[in-house]
Amino acid sequence: MKKLILLFAGLFVFTTLHAQWVNDPTQNTYIANSTADAGEIYLATNTITGDTYLQWCSFAGGNGWSPTLQRLNSEGVPQWGENGIHIAGHEFSSMSEGVAMATTTDGGVVSCFATYDGFSYAVKINADGSYAWGEEGVVLFDSLGFSRTQCIAGNDGGVWTLGFDYSRLFLQYVNADGTLNPYVTIEDNGGQRCMYGQLTLGNDNRVFVTYEKCGNGFYTDKEIYVAGYNPDGTQFSPETLLMSSQSFQVTYLHYAISDGMGGGYVYIWHPASYNFNVYVFHFNQNGASTIMDTNGVPVHSPDNNNLYISASATVDPDSNDIILFYEQTDDYSQSQCKLYINRITPEGERVWDDGILVLDNGSVPCGGYNIDAFEYGGGFAISYFKGISQTSGSQATVEAQGFDMDGNTLWETQLCSNTYSKTGCEYTTGFHNGQNIIAWVNSTDAVGSGSGGLYGQNFGEKGEMGEITPPTPPTPCYAPTNFQCQYVFDTNTQQFGAQLSWDAPRGLPIRYNLYRQNLITQATVIIEVAPDVLSYFDATDIGDFKYQLTAVYENGESDFALTPTGENYVFVEVTGIPENEKQSIVTILKIYNLKGQLLNTTDLESLHDGVYIIQGLNENGKLINKKTLISQQ
Repeated sequence: MKKLILLFAGLFVFTTLHAQWVNDPTQNTYIANSTADAGEIYLATNTITGDTYLQWCSFAGGNGWSPTLQRLNSEGVPQWGENGIHIAGHEFSSMSEGVAMATTTDGGVVSCFATYDGFSYAVKINADGSYAWGEEGVVLFDSLGFSRTQCIAGNDGGVWTLGFDYSRLFLQYVNADGTLNPYVTIEDNGGQRCMYGQLTLGNDNRVFVTYEKCGNGFYTDKEIYVAGYNPDGTQFSPETLLMSSQSFQVTYLHYAISDGMGGGYVYIWHPASYNFNVYVFHFNQNGASTIMDTNGVPVHSPDNNNLYISASATVDPDSNDIILFYEQTDDYSQSQCKLYINRITPEGERVWDDGILVLDNGSVPCGGYNIDAFEYGGGFAISYFKGISQTSGSQATVEAQGFDMDGNTLWETQLCSNTYSKTGCEYTTGFHNGQNIIAWVNSTDAVGSGSGGLYGQNFGEKGEMGEITPPTPPTPCYAPTNFQCQYVFDTNTQQFGAQLSWDAPRGLPIRYNLYRQNLITQATVIIEVAPDVLSYFDATDIGDFKYQLTAVYENGESDFALTPTGENYVFVEVTGIPENEKQSIVTILKIYNLKGQLLNTTDLESLHDGVYIIQGLNENGKLINKKTLISQQ
């Protein structure tokens, strides 16, 4: 197949019949006509169809700062002509009110935006270029929420959409056919403004909204909260504080990213009590914060000499840690450019201490920072615009580096060697079927002339460009199912313990790992069970125990087995007493919480509501451990 680009006399000759990703950094792949002023470039690859969608905004359409979209097949061939599809059915402002784009699971793409008349819309375009919901799309939030519209794809062809009016947030699910579910208003009754929301998809097509509560004025106090919602508009997790009140400019906004486990990370840079730093927060699949410090975890030890800013983030699919790519610049003149990476666990551990330096570009600025985990784990890649001049910050090459999960460099690749002034994309596509895609607009050429043009480049997990062989997916590590447990006492042998059972997974494992945790001592023991065994009797001492079960294969270990009710653990109370002879505790000796911590009380009335382990004596003087639910109401 011929390459897509021929440059002659300053004009681009375009064909949609013969094109492919190039492997020459002096050329790159021409995607669409665009004016030199184009920006706000978004990309997303549909993991089902393999198509990649791009959206950019410009004044070229004659209806304000308006979006245009293009579809590429997996080879990088544009499918919607040399100009893409321009959204012309609305009048837009002369400045960005915030646009978004998401590719849907049924092979289409949805563009979300606010318009000049103060309304928010969602327009869906099918893969063949037809409008699924009409050229004007659907109006969102019952004509409310005129700014910073966000959207992410659901799991059924629909999209979650979010907007706000600088006081309240509005959330709504749009079904695949364009019908609208009831919208939700998120507001603060105490008078703070709820603004600048972000969306992360949770389990079962539910969504988490992270948002900022702000006071009035340009320099104000901010807090960050998270809440979870179902597609029908009902709330499944309460509003939870992630970041406690900090004072800084209202224009510094937070970002959110899924953690791959049904929850998400939030990160933001702001000055706090020191100079600027990037702070990380995390919430689980229930919307609960797992990082106890509501000031967040800084990616770098704060100091008075340097600023840590401009972060991009990805999540490793194996460890579910967040990996951040960020810039250090000096506080005095903000003229230096050093680029770092760091890795933080869901519990807030900073794995690489003060980060790993990946580029020192001296006093020449860089930009366009993106980071993406490899598709099946094992590493990640960064891409960035490497500036070449102190006086012209937009003239840059495009570079990429690959790393393993210890932060060791695997490769370095130059994606674009020409030094035209460039406007970069908001996000890369991430790695899908072996390749990641980045795009930019050439604003001018090296001598200050040229009319722009949207370009892109693919690259693989080994740093290769052009034709890329997709990696072999790992063999799934299937988990056992139907995990159950009950207390057993044999009156003949006087033997007691936990009887556990499960159903076999789809693949034959090497063995099962049965994890037993003593809830008082917190000690954990791993019991290895043969692969042809589907039940196990664990003769234990008296106590309260938590069990979890995995299947172990040659290439890894499965997730924990689920019970019939969906938990990934079982609890059992082993009393050493026949079930029909169990007696109540009459003398309390000790009380523990579920973390195994001994409480400084034996008075049940002094306890907060919750589950506790009570150790005491029954009427016959026998020692008993009993798990008890305390409710003071």
